[in-house]
Amino acid sequence: MSMSDYLPPVVFAAALWWLTTGLLLYLDRLPRRTFPISLIAASVVLFFALYGVRTTSADTSVAGAYFAFVCSVLVWGWLEMTFLMGFITGPRRHASTARSAGWRRFSHAVQAILYHELAIIVAAVVLFALTLTQPNQLAFWTFAGLWLMRLSAKLNLFLGVPNLGEQFLPEHLRYLGTYFRRRAMNPLFPLSVSAGTVTTVYVAQLAFGGAGEFEVAAFSLLAALLALGVLEHWFLVVPLPTETLWKWTLHASPSPHAESRHD
Repeated sequence: MSMSDYLPPVVFAAALWWLTTGLLLYLDRLPRRTFPISLIAASVVLFFALYGVRTTSADTSVAGAYFAFVCSVLVWGWLEMTFLMGFITGPRRHASTARSAGWRRFSHAVQAILYHELAIIVAAVVLFALTLTQPNQLAFWTFAGLWLMRLSAKLNLFLGVPNLGEQFLPEHLRYLGTYFRRRAMNPLFPLSVSAGTVTTVYVAQLAFGGAGEFEVAAFSLLAALLALGVLEHWFLVVPLPTETLWKWTLHASPSPHAESRHD
């Protein structure tokens, strides 16, 4: 295998990550009256994505690897949309109180996102069942990688990092920012980055040692996704203008403050 066999999956994964993230942010900044329409359309996409996961689970071609990867990202995107639009969050829908600390603060933070986390678990079980005993399980492992990286990021935001990314929170979820903590560093961050980097390197080695085109494509896509997850962790501590990556989404609609007064 030459380097030209590894570069396309990496570029594809990065482009899909940028585009889907931007699209979610864009839709979430449209007037709230558009949210049900967006969710209905996304649910149709979800149905076909799950069908695609099942179909590609027996396909060990390069196209099967790409299709399984995309389908898994679309399933994840549906879950992120339900969260960002406020459809599936948690039983606690208000800001943290000044008296919340320690285990009490953690309990309140979990309550704020509990239903979303349970929905992710259900989706993971579904993808696991759809690919169980099949030769192409990339859809499940892609979803698992997204889940673990996002869970790690949430824990780091809770424990404290310099860059909280409040500018990406929509108005109706601004209360979640009260569960974040601004600190120079927390003990979990080095472990998160180290574990993510080691896992990325391991999967990349599997790609370089792949016996066939399918293995090369599948492991390269997964390694690129994990590397992007590690990069997102560094965004939490390195002072970079990350909002410029999706600047077009941050100005997609009029200020949500005006519409929220009519909800």
